[in-house]
Amino acid sequence: MNPSQQPRPARLAVGVVGAGRVGPALACALQQAGHRPVAVSGVSDTSVRRASRMLPDVPLVPPAQVLELADLVLLTVPDDALPSLVEGLAETGAVRPGQLLVHTSGRYGTSVLDPARRAGALPLALHPAMTFTGTEVDVQRLAGCSFGVTAPEELRLAAEALVIEMGGEPEWIAEENRPLYHAALALGANHLVTLVAQSMELLAKAGVEHPDRMLGPLLGAALDNALRSGDAALTGPVARGDAGTVAAHVSELRRHAPGAVAGYLAMARTTADRALAHGLLKPELAEDLLGVLADTESDGGHQ
Repeated sequence: MNPSQQPRPARLAVGVVGAGRVGPALACALQQAGHRPVAVSGVSDTSVRRASRMLPDVPLVPPAQVLELADLVLLTVPDDALPSLVEGLAETGAVRPGQLLVHTSGRYGTSVLDPARRAGALPLALHPAMTFTGTEVDVQRLAGCSFGVTAPEELRLAAEALVIEMGGEPEWIAEENRPLYHAALALGANHLVTLVAQSMELLAKAGVEHPDRMLGPLLGAALDNALRSGDAALTGPVARGDAGTVAAHVSELRRHAPGAVAGYLAMARTTADRALAHGLLKPELAEDLLGVLADTESDGGHQ
């Protein structure tokens, strides 16, 4: 949809409550689209430094004052802090009627903003499906980034316009599906970091001098194949049903990295189930493989 077709004010005064990694980046993106950051709040020294670096000349003020100065307020605080923040702002009378109140939590839809909505705010949930570094590079990463968007019907066009102005692509998520949507992203992105970090540590223990160089092309190809083909991209000893190789893996992990055993077993079982369901793993091999996984789990359950 063409942003010029969206019914919105020409320019908005933008405020940020919570100068973590996300808020300043979104404010910068909105600034590049012609909006005007006017206030930001932050608590930690890191947040204050980030705000002054990414939003220079924008005053650092308490949250209530951010709402006083801004037409569009970005609530970019941790998920667990969001409900109490919204309730507190509403109870103190900081929310102004007609004010756009946007949170960036993946977990919540717009119902978490109900206290502010009752005070006259216009609620939007705009969650960028992107990992943030807290630096200027984040603004560039927003180009083409999908946003999980939840909004009342009358605000859908405004929500689309804001996402498009930030360089993103709106993806509509029903209110009741927000927790599942967020779980899916965490399963893919957050756990991927853990798996890669563990893999690099193990390669270093095996004597590989540059684990990142070794993994980069392999993981890049695996990710590309998975996004293109899903389960059909599965390869490796689990998908092939090489029970002896998997048993050897678990034995080595118990010797050198016992903390990685539980994760390996869980992922191996899940991989085997998916490979079997999609016809990649032969049933006669699956029986031996799942038997090995069950035996190794019971043998190492005390660790």
